[in-house]
Amino acid sequence: MVGSKFERARTPEAKRSRENAILAAAARLATRDGVREVTLTAIADEIGMHKSALLRYFETREQIYLQLAATGYEEWSTDARNRLAAFSARPVDADPSRAIATVLARTLIERPLFCDLLAHIPLNLERNVSLDAVRAFKIRAIADTAAVAAAISVIAPLRQDQALNVVVTATVMAGALWQMAAPGTHLRDFYESDPDLAHAVVDVEPRIVDIVSALLDGYANERSPAG
Repeated sequence: MVGSKFERARTPEAKRSRENAILAAAARLATRDGVREVTLTAIADEIGMHKSALLRYFETREQIYLQLAATGYEEWSTDARNRLAAFSARPVDADPSRAIATVLARTLIERPLFCDLLAHIPLNLERNVSLDAVRAFKIRAIADTAAVAAAISVIAPLRQDQALNVVVTATVMAGALWQMAAPGTHLRDFYESDPDLAHAVVDVEPRIVDIVSALLDGYANERSPAG
């Protein structure tokens, strides 16, 4: 917890500074403990702010994490597109489906908090905020998803709807598999300590690569002439 107490922001710049401090505190706590474990009170305590004061900046805990999810989409989209663009400068390797799937999986797994948030978005983050907040988030997330799909379409002969399906599949699986993997929790330790639960130990990146590359191969087979 930060020792200093915040005074109420009096200018737009001060308000943005408070909001950024709240977002950073929420991200720290969720990275350490998992999104589901973090309360609004814990976030307020982390920065030395009373809960009622924090509510002047964000309407709910869910709005805080929905905003972090929007930032996560933007950062992931930019990174994925940059890595996919590298394929334009050189031939894609002998297994282009796997190469594309690996870029999507790796850029997701390198962002543990984003993977955690992906599971919580439809479950609760969109359900305890205003419709305006949901709309603002959805517009950003859809645009970032479409941008990655467009980058895939440049290097793979996919229709835009197929490329979108690939990207959505990658993000949905990242969120679901991240929860199953239970990284850094007592459940993960339990799974790893019991030989009978070996199947419950999920290695997320190769699972996503296998699923997404299979989808890409399926679309490629649809275009192949019958033998």
